[in-house]
Amino acid sequence: MTDDSLILDIEEHPFAQYVRILGKGKKGSRSLSETEAYDAMSMILQGQALDLQIGSFLMLLRVKEESPEELSGFVKAVKANIQTPDSIEVDLDWSSYAGKRRHPPWFVFSVCLLAQMGFRVFIHGASGHTTQRMYTEDVFRRLGLPVCNDWDDCSEQLDNTGLSYAPLRTFSPVLAEMIDMRSILGLRSPVHSLARLINPLDAPNVLQGIFHPPYSHLHQQAAQKLGYSNLAVIKGEGGEIERNPDNAITVYHCRNKELAEEHWPALFPRRHVKPVEISIKHMINVWEGTTDDEYAVAAVTSTTALALRLMNGSTTQEQATKQAEEAWHARDTSRFSMRSP
Repeated sequence: MTDDSLILDIEEHPFAQYVRILGKGKKGSRSLSETEAYDAMSMILQGQALDLQIGSFLMLLRVKEESPEELSGFVKAVKANIQTPDSIEVDLDWSSYAGKRRHPPWFVFSVCLLAQMGFRVFIHGASGHTTQRMYTEDVFRRLGLPVCNDWDDCSEQLDNTGLSYAPLRTFSPVLAEMIDMRSILGLRSPVHSLARLINPLDAPNVLQGIFHPPYSHLHQQAAQKLGYSNLAVIKGEGGEIERNPDNAITVYHCRNKELAEEHWPALFPRRHVKPVEISIKHMINVWEGTTDDEYAVAAVTSTTALALRLMNGSTTQEQATKQAEEAWHARDTSRFSMRSP
């Protein structure tokens, strides 16, 4: 006979089911459905999952690699949990989560040119999660570009300058903490992908940079499921939204929920030697025109052209490039002259 008093009845934690779906072994595990992904991320954002569960969940996803349905579900949960005002209108959503290591973040000048041309550009990102990288928030602060503390700040900055950078921690502290787990877990997690897709202010145009080429299709398909009407993804320099002009690139579009690809040829016959070090001083000198750097100027203008082509699909590559080059020549070269190197 069985002694019933020895049979334990332990109640399972509600989040355990999502860890089990991902980690049940080669034959038993599977991807989450969009609904399951939504529910799992909602529990995380609402503090209903333990740190141990979150770490296990993220690493199981990392090993498996995210599916478009999972990313879509995660992003929908985030958008349902963040409080964003309907009153702020922007033309372009620009995510920045990688940081730069090999080249300076020339794309910072690209967003400056776009704002100079009258577009409202919202940049969001995270910094400090990976060592030996230059992050956008730090560069913005050094150059005196607007970094917001809340949505009121953001609205005012966009009205006054056409630009605003929002640290992820200002609108989703939980996601910011999860990104910071990289130094603990030793690997990037799906948070880096989903953060790029959030588009907090529902901009009609979304531009993204990724590092690993296979993620291009993943972001395309996730954007399609999210209903984004106009998105472009590139393999950006260092994983940021920045074109390396030495390389030909493929731009992966999602226009009106239709997926497409577009080829942009390399701009130089030979590759440039990467700089020994990257510095704000060199960036300022290039902007002021006191230092010649053909790679830098091409990176700035060609990245700007990608954004212009995204926002106006009837503009050709050549026309977008010409507009970007004209904006570069029309820039205020004294804009950063008082900033310390």
